[in-house]
Amino acid sequence: MTFQLTGVVPPVCTPLTPEREVDEPSLLRLVDFLVESGVHGLFLLGSTSEAAFLTDAQRRRVVAAVTAHVGGQLPVLAGAIDMTTPRVLDHVSAVTAAGAQAVVVTAPFYARTHPSEIVHHYRRIAAASPVPVIAYDIPVAVHTKLPADVVLGLAGDGVLAGLKDSSGDLAAFREIVAGARAHPGFSVLTGSELITDASLMLGADGAVPGLANVDPHGYVRLYRRCRAGDQAGARAEQERLCALFGMVGVGDPARMGGSSAALGAFKAALHLRGIIDCPVTAEPQVPLSGAEVEQVGKFLAAAGLLGPGPARR
Repeated sequence: MTFQLTGVVPPVCTPLTPEREVDEPSLLRLVDFLVESGVHGLFLLGSTSEAAFLTDAQRRRVVAAVTAHVGGQLPVLAGAIDMTTPRVLDHVSAVTAAGAQAVVVTAPFYARTHPSEIVHHYRRIAAASPVPVIAYDIPVAVHTKLPADVVLGLAGDGVLAGLKDSSGDLAAFREIVAGARAHPGFSVLTGSELITDASLMLGADGAVPGLANVDPHGYVRLYRRCRAGDQAGARAEQERLCALFGMVGVGDPARMGGSSAALGAFKAALHLRGIIDCPVTAEPQVPLSGAEVEQVGKFLAAAGLLGPGPARR
């Protein structure tokens, strides 16, 4: 199935109530904020969405709410992320029934996995999925780096429609971008907030940066400048976004993990910008302290993102 994916595709945060249920009104306000900024698609139920922390019912609710709200204005992808092939197939059925137009799938995890098993995993999912399958390379979470030859082989066979690369390995990413030229219609997107400009200049089709929840306008500007060949403008925008990304380090590593710090910072920023009602993260993640939230506000102010109204550019 042809599914050409390009541009800025934020991995949408999942706002929660203080009781840690899905906050649908906040979720739809966030979606409106992203759509109005000019993003090119939405990725639900990824790492930034806290998919691993949500129940199956919450996952379905997120996808159903967003697809109904967006009404086909732009592509909506949904993560079908789980440990084994049968469990992923269950998620594929659920999110496609809820309206997802493509599914995003990691390698299997928990058990050590051989490349041949990864190939079987993706072939089995693609054979059963009614929508295109995007591979998600995130070794920090699944402890497996998707080999370039595996990805390109599956692309050539029409099993995969694209790749979201969150490995941070720019050399391996370059190999896939170069190899993908032989497979028209196969989309290659970076998941990095910090090397988006470099990835686009290499020939990537787009980006899936978590920070785009907080500053979608900045990433849309960056994408447009890269596409226009404005290297100086792109570099300046990327450096501003890199400085803003420093907010993920405000959490005290002596009491919280990196996930708590990063997702807590993104949600605190969205709360400070008036887009979501509550910055709570899913358990067992630890919340930011009041002083840490103040530090997030300083990053927003330095980036020019605090001011009247939630949609300040």
